[in-house]
Amino acid sequence: MTKMIKALAQSAAALTVAAGFGSMTVPANAQTTYTKENPLKVALVLNGTLGDKSFFDSAQRGMEKAMKDLPVVVKTIEPGYDRSKWQPALADAADGDYDVVITGTFDMAPYVTELAPQYPDKKFILFDDTVDYSKGGFDNVLSVQYRTSTAAYLAGYAAAKVSKTGTMGQILGTEGSVILEFVVGFEQGAKAANPNAKLLRATVNSANPFSDPAKGKELALAQIQQGADVIFPIAGSTGIGALQAARDSKKLAIGVDSDQAEIFSATDQAQADVILTSVEKRVGESLYLILQQTLDGTAKYGTSSILGLQEGAVGISKNKYYDALVPEDVRKEVDEQEKKIVSGEIKVETTMN
Repeated sequence: MTKMIKALAQSAAALTVAAGFGSMTVPANAQTTYTKENPLKVALVLNGTLGDKSFFDSAQRGMEKAMKDLPVVVKTIEPGYDRSKWQPALADAADGDYDVVITGTFDMAPYVTELAPQYPDKKFILFDDTVDYSKGGFDNVLSVQYRTSTAAYLAGYAAAKVSKTGTMGQILGTEGSVILEFVVGFEQGAKAANPNAKLLRATVNSANPFSDPAKGKELALAQIQQGADVIFPIAGSTGIGALQAARDSKKLAIGVDSDQAEIFSATDQAQADVILTSVEKRVGESLYLILQQTLDGTAKYGTSSILGLQEGAVGISKNKYYDALVPEDVRKEVDEQEKKIVSGEIKVETTMN
C-alpha cells in the first residue's frame, strides 16, 4: 500500500512537471474533517454495469474497501451500455450531493472534460485515461493511467513458453490506445520468449464491444481453429465468452484487469482451471488510495500520472493456477524478466506518452 501511495504522489508530480502542466496541488475540502458521521460522499459512474468480472468489478472492490476502512460513502451508478445515457448520468452525479465523482475509460474522458470546469468545487477522478491539462481548467481533476504493457509483457512471455503450437490469440474490444497498451506488451513478451511465435488479433467491432460475450466466443473459436492454444481477451464482459471458448476447447487463457481465475473459481472451476494467469490492472487499489489521499489532503488534483509494474499498479496473477499451469523453470524466467523491467534493463513498448 505504502509503495503505491508514494507512487501516486511522486509519479503525478513528476509527470506534471515534465509535461509542463504546472504542479498545483488542490487538497479536497481542506477545511472539512470527515468522519463516519460526516463522511466523504463519492459517486462512481460506470459506463456499463457491474458483473464483468474484470474492469468495473475491480473499481467496485476499491469502493467497498473504502467504505469499510475510511469515512466514505459511495453510490455506484450503472447507466449501462447505452452511450446516450453516459453523459446525463455523469452530469447528474456532478450536480448531486457528492464531494468526489469517479469515472473511467477513454469514453468518459470527454464528459469529464466538459463537466469538471462547470463544477470547480467538486473533485473528479478519471481512471484509465486523462484530460488534457494543457488547456487549463482542470485543477479539480486527478487522472490515473496504467502502463499495462509492463504486466502484459510477463503474461506474453509465460504464454509463449507454455504454448504447444506457438500460436496465441488476442481479442480486442476496440483498437484504442488503452487496449493496444496491453497488446504491445503481450506481443513483445511473447516474442522475447519465442521469436517464432504467431500472434493473432481480432477486434470485436460490434455495437457494444465490451458487452458481447457471444461475439467474444465466436472470435476465440475462430482463433482456436487457426491453431491458437492460448487466448487473451482484452474486452470486458465480451471476454467472458472468449474464456468460455478456451474452456470448452480445452485450451489455455489469460484473464484481464482482475485475477479472473480466482473470481471464476467460486462458480466455474473448469473455467478457472484454464486461466494460466491474468494481467491485473489494479484499479480498485489505486482508487482506494486516491480517496485515502483525498481525505488527508495529499491527493494531486490537477495532475495526471501513469503507473505501471514499478509502482505496483499492474502485475500478473501468481496463484495456484499459475503454479499448476506454468512450469517452475518458466516461472523463474518470468520473475527474472520482471526484475529487469522494474530495474529498467528491459524497456517495454507503450502506447502512452
